[in-house]
Amino acid sequence: MGGSAGLRVVLVKPSKYGPDGCVERFRRGFMPNSTLPHLKSLTLAAAGSHGIEVHAVDEYVETDLGYLRLLKRDRDSPTLLALVGVQSHQIHRALDLAAFARRNGVESCVIGGPHPMTCDTSMLQGNGVSFALSEAEVVWPAILSHARDGELLPVYGREQRWERDLDPAVLMLPEKRDLGRYVVPMLGVYPARGCPFSCNFCSVIRIAGQRVRTQPIETTLASLRAAKTGGVKLVMFTSDNFNKVPGVRDLLGAMIEEDLRLPFFAQCDAQIHREEELVSLLARAGCFQIFVGAESFSREALREAHKLHNDPARYARIVELCREQGITSHFSNILGFPGDTEAEVLEHLRRLRELGPDVASFYILTPIPGTEQYDEFLAEGRITEENLDRFDGSTVTWRHPHLPADRLRGLLVRCTREFFGLGDVASKITRVYRRTRDFRRRQALYAVAGHSALSRIAVLSGLHPMAGGVGRVRLDGAADYEETRRAVYGLARAPLPRSLALSKADIESNRRASVA
Repeated sequence: MGGSAGLRVVLVKPSKYGPDGCVERFRRGFMPNSTLPHLKSLTLAAAGSHGIEVHAVDEYVETDLGYLRLLKRDRDSPTLLALVGVQSHQIHRALDLAAFARRNGVESCVIGGPHPMTCDTSMLQGNGVSFALSEAEVVWPAILSHARDGELLPVYGREQRWERDLDPAVLMLPEKRDLGRYVVPMLGVYPARGCPFSCNFCSVIRIAGQRVRTQPIETTLASLRAAKTGGVKLVMFTSDNFNKVPGVRDLLGAMIEEDLRLPFFAQCDAQIHREEELVSLLARAGCFQIFVGAESFSREALREAHKLHNDPARYARIVELCREQGITSHFSNILGFPGDTEAEVLEHLRRLRELGPDVASFYILTPIPGTEQYDEFLAEGRITEENLDRFDGSTVTWRHPHLPADRLRGLLVRCTREFFGLGDVASKITRVYRRTRDFRRRQALYAVAGHSALSRIAVLSGLHPMAGGVGRVRLDGAADYEETRRAVYGLARAPLPRSLALSKADIESNRRASVA
């Protein structure tokens, strides 16, 4: 695209402000952001042979403030700052970085990701910072062209949230220096988007829609080949419900035929229990872990959450299938559904330990802005937290009918500590070592031993196990940007937002998906 010649693009995945007000940063990260390499690749593909300079920054693993120099006016080229993948608990940090850049002469700033896609940001608009309300593919060429001219529109993507067909560029790998910022050199690959389900606490269906869209298999394979030759040791397929991706068997078959031998992690829904052949294919292709959103053993809680596709009676079969194929099982658990009592949470823990998935993650039920549950809780006056920084899955943000906030937080710590008891972990490590004898063994062992150790360390430190990494570094915090935030936006804190309504085109896309 000729209009992007001479443009400097700075892509930043913002971190968040922790409970102490400091920006959360870590010497080694757990998981890289998938959007950064995707958008970098998309930018360079749009630029073609024309000159363009692209920088990608994951704030979670930046341990000095040198990158802030990129957020200042460049004498030679106009600059576009794009804050990418911004979730609600990261919106304040994104706003502060954009305000900092604008006050330092950067011509164009845009914020995109789950929060602006699903939440009303009109109260923040009109202050020299733009908002992208859709997937990048829908609006990115226009943003690049307008940034070259130094005049972004206030809003992009109002009429269409999702790209109808996915045909992205092959991923450009992060530099080796950036790969080295993580506990294991890894890459996130997004072969498909969308979710056919309707869980009321999840924002995925409003971020990506209910129609599952896939990119060409050859694009995914080319990205995997590049990852293998570029030193990546682990791939995360970050698409939801990998078992529902059209053509997933063809993709796995091609990976097996090419003998890529690249260990990968995949998210599958709880209906994977009935797909024995697919689990076998996953193992042969290199899957070392399957992540399942189990969430609860209570059929009533699952029904009220509209997660009707989960059957707790079948969870054991998932664990069994994974063990048969040398795949580690990772169950996600949500504590504090409205009907939960302390006794029921502890019973959940007992049943989970008895079931014995290799790894578990625990989260406090959080009404995520933009979801159906958030809308209900907000209308009913249940939400007690006004700071969006705290809507991160580890903080109690609403009035639970049975569990005080401090008790629910205590249960989160207890469940994490007891599930990862030393005896249980030792037996799982032994089992994984015996059952996984191929190239996946190292990553499978890390999945159990590493996650267990990091989870125990995190709860002892008062952090959530999935906080972002190890070796926390404190450099700056919200107080350093308070004056700038007030000057640019005229507020000290973004108010709790209303959800952003879908356009007619997006409603029709979901309708067609549900009919299909």
